[in-house]
Amino acid sequence: MEENIVKIDSVTRLHQLMGFEKPTHPLISIVHASPGETENRANVVSDLYTIVLMDSCCGWDYGRKTYDFADGVVTFTAPGQMRSHKETTLNHMSGWMLFFHPDLIRHTSLGRNIDHYHFFSYETHEALHLSESERYILTEYINLISKEVKERIDAHSQNVIVSILQLLLNYSRRFYDRQFNTRSARNRDIAIRFDILLQYYYQAGWFTGIGVPPVEYFAERTSLSPSYLSDVLYKEKGCGAKEYIDNFIVAEAKVLLLSNIDSICDIAYKFGFNYPDYFSRLFKSKTGLTPEEYREELGRSR
Repeated sequence: MEENIVKIDSVTRLHQLMGFEKPTHPLISIVHASPGETENRANVVSDLYTIVLMDSCCGWDYGRKTYDFADGVVTFTAPGQMRSHKETTLNHMSGWMLFFHPDLIRHTSLGRNIDHYHFFSYETHEALHLSESERYILTEYINLISKEVKERIDAHSQNVIVSILQLLLNYSRRFYDRQFNTRSARNRDIAIRFDILLQYYYQAGWFTGIGVPPVEYFAERTSLSPSYLSDVLYKEKGCGAKEYIDNFIVAEAKVLLLSNIDSICDIAYKFGFNYPDYFSRLFKSKTGLTPEEYREELGRSR
């Protein structure tokens, strides 16, 4: 039997579906869950940003993956993503859920920079695991937002709420940095795996036959989201996945340029560029020289 697909386009619609009273704020809501509440299974597509803290075992499906949460685990979801809620999601859960509509942060500094919080694109198995003190900090900000939403809506409400929300997200980014550091051995393995996959892709001639590999190619083969993979590489290599691929292309192109065998066009095609001008622009952006200038200057100095 096909499962229901539920569309949530507003905070009000969310409250209706969950059987709550009308929200006190049209653009943001905080739900404090406790054992005993139930929710029917449904595939949910939401236009809202969602931040969820769970501190006891419950299951969520995210895409094709399932993750059973332990204490102090936070997940972040951006608008347009699909979640599948199991029937027992709230029945075994204690924690909080924050939902806010993009209109809340529109025309604010947070709205302009929301894409910098990459964890909204992470998958559920890449969730943030909190220490007791970290959980306390995030929950304090949730309580401040909840108090602001319940007690007043005035000319200052949006600025106050958005400011607190931005602090919560900044702390979350700090805690993710801590998590990356504590998982450094695993992250080094991921970076090595990425490098092996990239080398193989090149040596197999797939740059020429298929084109420059997208980050999604490596994310799928490392069982990570593109955003999480890129952030792991940034921690380990000092650059994200896309920049790492570009740096690899330029490094290998330098070797070919100094061989004086292949033409610039042939080298561009070898790295999957149908238009050599695109290759030249990438090369110059990384070296300050066009491929022709690099070949001439480096060849003369040898």
